[in-house]
Amino acid sequence: MGTAIRTEAGAATVTPSLEPALARRLPAPRWKGPRRRLLPYTLIAPAAIVIFGVLAFPLAILAWISFQHYGLKELIAHQGRWVGLSNYWALKDDPLFLHVVGASILFTLANVALTLLFSTLIALLLTKVSRPVRVLLGSGLIFIWATPVIVAIDIWQWMFDFEFGVINYLLTQVHVFGSFVHHNWFENTIQGFAVITVVVVWGAIPFVTITLYAALTQVPDEVLEAARVDGANPWQVFWGVTAPILKPIFLIVTSLSTIWDFQVFNQVYVLLNERPSSNFFTIAVYSYRESFGVTQYGLGAAIAVVMVLVLVVVTFFYVRQTLQTAELAS
Repeated sequence: MGTAIRTEAGAATVTPSLEPALARRLPAPRWKGPRRRLLPYTLIAPAAIVIFGVLAFPLAILAWISFQHYGLKELIAHQGRWVGLSNYWALKDDPLFLHVVGASILFTLANVALTLLFSTLIALLLTKVSRPVRVLLGSGLIFIWATPVIVAIDIWQWMFDFEFGVINYLLTQVHVFGSFVHHNWFENTIQGFAVITVVVVWGAIPFVTITLYAALTQVPDEVLEAARVDGANPWQVFWGVTAPILKPIFLIVTSLSTIWDFQVFNQVYVLLNERPSSNFFTIAVYSYRESFGVTQYGLGAAIAVVMVLVLVVVTFFYVRQTLQTAELAS
């Protein structure tokens, strides 16, 4: 069918419709029926196979070793002795393991909360400052993010050194907290974990901040302006408008931060010169000590399996919350 158009002279002209031509040019789908339904699974199959090879197979081997007595003798012989759930029953009756799990949970909660707090504040700041300042702050965050973990930890270790540390020198010069000359931060468990928390949060802030800032730029200005017109103050605008919109992003970064912080190892191991005492054991450090320190690989594998199971439960909770949020939004 054509379309009639009336010109200034009053004559009607007919223009040919492009719909039949476009319809003829569109190729018919080559995959139909069951083959078309299998197409998405075919496309993700290569990635799924790689993920299975990189993650699932080592986890299966880890779980298999956790059911065996696997010491140095068994390692040399490449053959463990099946003991069933004995390693897990030993952990249940081990007071040190229960202490480590509790300390790891509290340590993770503190790190995740501080990371989200400071990252949110910095992300909000990035939306308010001028472009040159934003570029400067963003470059600093990228620089922190790009710094190798071991290098960064070594720098922090020097800063908190009991003899030559710049932190002790600055606190002593302030004359507010007393003298910090030759102050060893790791003599006290709380102070030591505070130092480790500073290092962990410092390294986690860049990713979370950049993620939240990218999400903040997608919040419609009209919605924020409408809330201000209705008399909402900045605090009410954030909690009543911005935070609900960013809830899926908050769930994602919280889930990732929980996974990363619960399995912290490098910060503890390097800051304490590769000889952490039991007071500073996280579940990852404890697993390493049992596996490679006292060559109880089966017991260390059982600890690692418990750590994985805890992370699976936490991840399942956040994923469910994310899906529920997405369903409500749709």
